[in-house]
Amino acid sequence: MSDRLTLYTNPMSRGQIARWMIEETGADYETVILEYGTTMKAPEYLSINPMGKVPAIRHGKTVITEVAAICAYLADAFPHAGLAPPINARGDYYRWLFFTSGSYEAALTAKSLGLEPTPEQQMFAGFGSLENVLRTLEKLLTERDFIAADYFTAADLYLGAQIDFGLSFKTLEPRDAFVAYQARTTNREAYKRAKTIDNDLIAKQQS
Repeated sequence: MSDRLTLYTNPMSRGQIARWMIEETGADYETVILEYGTTMKAPEYLSINPMGKVPAIRHGKTVITEVAAICAYLADAFPHAGLAPPINARGDYYRWLFFTSGSYEAALTAKSLGLEPTPEQQMFAGFGSLENVLRTLEKLLTERDFIAADYFTAADLYLGAQIDFGLSFKTLEPRDAFVAYQARTTNREAYKRAKTIDNDLIAKQQS
């Protein structure tokens, strides 16, 4: 597709994941930096994402929000990058991409807010318990190098970014399988380029 690609983000946000994904595609793009509480809540941006949160992307006339959706969309929009398995082999791809955006993120967020469900409440929580989520991921990452194919995909990018964040900020137990997966998924040129861009932007914000 030749339509203009725009990333709406803040360097201290999940926008880092969207930038990494765009860098993996090799696509040309422009970046619009938004600030919390001001431009992120302004009418101009709310017309793009009524939630007033980042990231979002605009690709031509198409607007995508939610990081997992952005990753899935970009993998399809730029198929030459090879970031999604063939359509008839996407069971694990969709399964683990949305497990990460659903169960994993919800479980970690609940823990950080002190809202871990009791055993009686776990039947109402989609993730059940944090330990169940982590045990499931640990088994998966012990058995496979990559989660959706025998090569790196957008699903690995999304989970890898979440694991990287959790280990870096010590919100995730440094189990051997998680540490090894972090190394496999972040040792990529696109990751390094994206990190450099966002780290430079953070430094400018803080100076």
